[in-house]
Amino acid sequence: MRQLTALDAQFLSVESATTAAHVAGVAILDPSTAPSGAVTRRRLVDLLRERAHLAPPLRMRLADVPLGLDRPYWVEDPAFDPDAHVYEDTLPEPGDDLQLAEHVARLHARRLDRRRPLWETHLVHGLAGGRVAVYTKVHHCAIDGVSGSEILVSMLDPSPEPRLVEVPPHDAPEPAPGLLAMLAGAITRSIVQPVETLCSLARAAADLDAMPVVSALPDARRVAQAARAIAGDARPLPQVPPLAAPRTPFNGPISGDRVMSFGTIPLAEVRGVARAFGMSPNDVVMTLCSSALRRWLEARDALPDRPLVAAVPVALRAGAAGAMGNRISAMITPMATDVACPRERLTAVRGAMAAAKRRYAVSRRTWLDDVCSIVPAPVAALATPAVFRLAGVTGAGVNLIVSNVPGPRRPLYMCGARMVAYHPMSVVTDATGGVSITCASYDGRLDFGIVACPTRMPDVWSLIGHLRDAMDELLELAREEEPADDVPDVPGTPEAAAGSGGQDGTGERLEKVPA
Repeated sequence: MRQLTALDAQFLSVESATTAAHVAGVAILDPSTAPSGAVTRRRLVDLLRERAHLAPPLRMRLADVPLGLDRPYWVEDPAFDPDAHVYEDTLPEPGDDLQLAEHVARLHARRLDRRRPLWETHLVHGLAGGRVAVYTKVHHCAIDGVSGSEILVSMLDPSPEPRLVEVPPHDAPEPAPGLLAMLAGAITRSIVQPVETLCSLARAAADLDAMPVVSALPDARRVAQAARAIAGDARPLPQVPPLAAPRTPFNGPISGDRVMSFGTIPLAEVRGVARAFGMSPNDVVMTLCSSALRRWLEARDALPDRPLVAAVPVALRAGAAGAMGNRISAMITPMATDVACPRERLTAVRGAMAAAKRRYAVSRRTWLDDVCSIVPAPVAALATPAVFRLAGVTGAGVNLIVSNVPGPRRPLYMCGARMVAYHPMSVVTDATGGVSITCASYDGRLDFGIVACPTRMPDVWSLIGHLRDAMDELLELAREEEPADDVPDVPGTPEAAAGSGGQDGTGERLEKVPA
């Protein structure tokens, strides 16, 4: 039995009629490699049943505290059956990418049923070329990007022949907390909450100048320096660029509908540009996103004269695979969308990311948890949707979230079918923008998944085209450069970094952080 952290509970609180807080992915499979030549719902259910012990988030459900007086608990669902979570759909002909994206977007817009384990899988037939798709979503309160990737890999095999997975003896599930125990815990927390709030405020103040919105407050840097000095950290704070997010057409109150698009860029191209300019492959990804967003805004005569501000998730996870909850922080960084020259834009992104990494290296990586811990659980549950809505109306927050998730380098198989692509999908909210860009590395590819609110960005497929154009632009610049010798050949973003020691994928090493 484990209680949700303040950050985990925040992902529950943010949900509303217009916001669903789950993360997801679309795996594209080639059934021709499967022994039977097909992927069936029954085989998929059997696979999940055989390996559910490898993925605790799939077996756990929420136990709510009466009247919402405290954060919920995770308990094992005694009636857990994967068969109740797997659905089967078929696209009409011709089964192209547009139809798949429309279908997946409708599924992604629906919130999960909190009365049972918080996940769903949809097997989608009818894709062109005999392919099938498997769309899976899991609530963000249960997993982060790295743990979600671990769950995916646990369901995959290195060859069409499924590997043998030893099932441990099944222990009786721990009983759910009783009513009196939960109420006693809620009372205890209410007593210590003032102290927890003060401690969280003190810790969060140490990074006041690196947070969106509050960094614009007068003397935010001086307050942060003073808070660190009081805590015994006299190191000077690396300079942080302005983090005021400009207004764009995709920022503002969102609707409950979603659209999505997906595409792929070869990893070899990203690595080539990174080597040519002596930069991190993640810097290349951020440059691609900056250029694509600039092109989209220019086409609508809506380009701000200030750079967009992105939140870049950073993984802190280390240790046991499949652990519940979130171990993440975030770097807030400008995106150089205001720079017209492609070469200068690349240089500006590299500089901004270097500044963000320098600051992150001396930051308290728990600031996101600390901010969530300031407000008591009952107040957060009631106030968060309104606060996020207000942020969307006033323009506070960030313009979007850009996330890169580590993935395997070699081809993998599900139910014997080769996974030819995996497109991750994330969350959009009023406060974090009506579009999110997520990518994952896999088998020589960088697969993108873009989710948007159609009232904010109806033509989400155009952004995929702009990403391709931006890559071509960088390749042209790279041909004019001499390659550097000291650049890692693994693309990545900080999301994989802090807790990924030695892991294949997109992990850029910032610093190993203990769990």
